[in-house]
Amino acid sequence: MQAEVVVVGAGVNGLATAWALARKGREVVVCEQFAPGHLRASSHGRSRIFRLAYPEEEWVRLARKALAGWRELEAESGETLLGFPGIVELVDDLGASSQGALTAQGVETEVVDAGELLRRFDLRAPAGYVGMLQPEAGYVLADRALAAFQAGIERRGGRVAYEAPVESLDDLDARAVVVTAGPWARALLAQAGIELQVVETRETVLFFRLERETPVPSTVTMVDNLHGFYSVYDPVYGLKVGHHKSGIPADPDEEGGPDQAIVDEVTEWAGRTFSLADPDPVEVQTCFYTNTEDDSFVLERHGRIVVGSACSGHGFKFGPALGRRLAELATASG
Repeated sequence: MQAEVVVVGAGVNGLATAWALARKGREVVVCEQFAPGHLRASSHGRSRIFRLAYPEEEWVRLARKALAGWRELEAESGETLLGFPGIVELVDDLGASSQGALTAQGVETEVVDAGELLRRFDLRAPAGYVGMLQPEAGYVLADRALAAFQAGIERRGGRVAYEAPVESLDDLDARAVVVTAGPWARALLAQAGIELQVVETRETVLFFRLERETPVPSTVTMVDNLHGFYSVYDPVYGLKVGHHKSGIPADPDEEGGPDQAIVDEVTEWAGRTFSLADPDPVEVQTCFYTNTEDDSFVLERHGRIVVGSACSGHGFKFGPALGRRLAELATASG
């Protein structure tokens, strides 16, 4: 494969990077080992949470940069990619919420008690919990976002090659190679002598039908600054639910299905928290997280190789901002 820049992996980070490069007038090719819309990695599906809400101000600032990038992609594509029903952090201690960081950054928040959560959102909080609402939040339509990135790349002369696996980075004839290969990044980079300290886990996500037709706010349960169960609007069934970082280490090249224990606990939580049209999930999927120890991202350059990993289970929302940074690294001199 030959180009000024080759991007390995057509998930959100890879396509966002190629989009940023194409907008700079750079010659770029994206190599993806699977067919479009495959379910093997991390970026597939219809929706992901979008939020500014993080307990640390640096993440709030990065999310704001990403929001500006999503708005640019929406304007360019003519697609509505973001929805804003809000996000509710369910907490038993406001000190464990994102309220402090959001307030310091001038972002609107509201504390909502259990009665108001039920009245306004049909959302049942556990005993002793309140909701920290950030209104400027909700979801990004993941599959539409990937398609919009790809259209923007191709409109500027770039190319996305599917079913084009990269066995070795040495095989790529390019001034810079950006590796955004999700759970395959560690092994691929190891061949080039680059150590990526991550753990790949297979996660289980469930989909439920809601009684209400309008989107519910995204939700995150928080204890001691850690995420537990989460939910986000799904445009087909109404609700997507998971238990953050509950999966076990797994090899992405090995077939694996949902974890029944996680299915059971998520089903029980969803039934307690929402008014479901049916108590059982209508669909169950898996996806991969590629995790660093502190949930940070690895964005760095080693010679001509640029590393764009890992998302640590919360990277999709930051796609435009991360793509811009990786494009800068790929085109930096030296």
